[in-house]
Amino acid sequence: MGKIKSFLNSKIIKTDVGHETVLTWRETLSYGLGRGAQGMSTSTMSSGAINYFLTNLMSISPGTVANIRLWTGLWDAINDPIMGILVDKTRTKDGKMRPYIKIAPFICAFFTSMLFFNQSSFPPWLRLAFAIVALVGWDMSYTAFDIPMGALAFSITPSGVERTKLFGISGIMRAVSAAITGAIVPIALTIPYFKTQTGRAYTAAAIVAFFGIILFSRPAYHNTRERADHSEDSPTAMQCVRLLLINRPLFMLFLANMAFLLVTAQSATQMYFAIDLVGDSKFYLVLQIALAPAPILAGLIVPWVVQKLGSKADFKKLYIYSCLLAASMHLLLFLTCAKPLMNLETGQTPSLLVIILCMAFTGFAAFPLEFKNLLGKEMEAETVDYVEWKSGERVEGIMLSLMSFTGKLTNSVSSAIALAILGFAAYVTHEDAIPVAQTPRAKFALLSLQTLVPLLGYLLMLIPIFFYNISRKDHDKMMEEILKRRALKQEALEDQGNNHESL
Repeated sequence: MGKIKSFLNSKIIKTDVGHETVLTWRETLSYGLGRGAQGMSTSTMSSGAINYFLTNLMSISPGTVANIRLWTGLWDAINDPIMGILVDKTRTKDGKMRPYIKIAPFICAFFTSMLFFNQSSFPPWLRLAFAIVALVGWDMSYTAFDIPMGALAFSITPSGVERTKLFGISGIMRAVSAAITGAIVPIALTIPYFKTQTGRAYTAAAIVAFFGIILFSRPAYHNTRERADHSEDSPTAMQCVRLLLINRPLFMLFLANMAFLLVTAQSATQMYFAIDLVGDSKFYLVLQIALAPAPILAGLIVPWVVQKLGSKADFKKLYIYSCLLAASMHLLLFLTCAKPLMNLETGQTPSLLVIILCMAFTGFAAFPLEFKNLLGKEMEAETVDYVEWKSGERVEGIMLSLMSFTGKLTNSVSSAIALAILGFAAYVTHEDAIPVAQTPRAKFALLSLQTLVPLLGYLLMLIPIFFYNISRKDHDKMMEEILKRRALKQEALEDQGNNHESL
């Protein structure tokens, strides 16, 4: 026990990186468990799983589901800035973010599991109402959990090197936790019983997620600290918005995330792709296996690269290289697999070579995607530092909410776009995981959503990132000035206290 305690109390960065480091393994792993709780929720409610559940198991038309996802997602995106402002205005003994981390996971866990209760006996209108209430409830409760968790990472340490390692470790823990719930449905689909009783697999995943979210979120509340300097007076809503509007680099990330909606259309339709184009529900599990190593390796490699490069680590360039590499993988998937997949007859499975190529290029595309995601997190943190450097005020909540806004918007809009494309292409729905005959137009739509659509998304993302204006050297200089200001402010407060005592 002594060795474990010693390890947990030791710092995650032990080498000299040119500035003070503060994060211990206890705090880092506790934060990672909180991210793991979020991963359990999002993997259970992922677009690919939810879309298939609503259209094929609840017998709601793709067009109706597209509208549900679009409008509930738009509301969810709108309430993100509201939550961000609430976080920035919060002043408690627990800090700005931790009070929400204490409560929100319980509500999120409830709505995560609500949608998947047995609804087979419900009339169609009640199933529709149940879906809308569950989705809106989940979206709002997840926002109340997600915004504070993201903002906490920006406040937990001023060190970019530490933050990158924190993002890497928590990303790994989130991926592993997400796999616990995310793998239940794909694995179940390899068992004949669940091909006609697929709804029960969803219910099992929801039950596991319910308890996991509650248990994993507790250490994130109890064992973390907020270390950024915040004024005693909470800012007004207008001040938060004003500070948001001067954050040019954040808006470049915002625009890149808007283009990213085309990339996320891929994950929204992977189950459809596996069942109705490849022709075997087992391939959905194969795809998940191909995707699984990416976040873990990104969590290990990206922090190591950033630490090795030191001041030469340019997040913008690494981000661009990641997008180009991912785009090339989608192009290769289309060039090598389009013809054999389009020529398959219903119920026929492709050759082993085609399956290997699909698995390989899908998996290889996931690596630069996860690298991009991890680099983007630190770039978001840089923009928070940028506003503090420029204005003297630090408002993590409203800044993080803009990125969460785009994440929610892209997730919802990409689902709406993907389902609208399937509806336009006359995709034939079915109430089980057994493939049915699809038109050539529907088959090409399924193929394009895995290849050409995400390829276009990555290329469009490069345009705003070109105008992102914070280099690594710029950020180092900003942090030097910020830390000097904080030290001077602390000295002034101590002098005031001493003068008060002498009187």
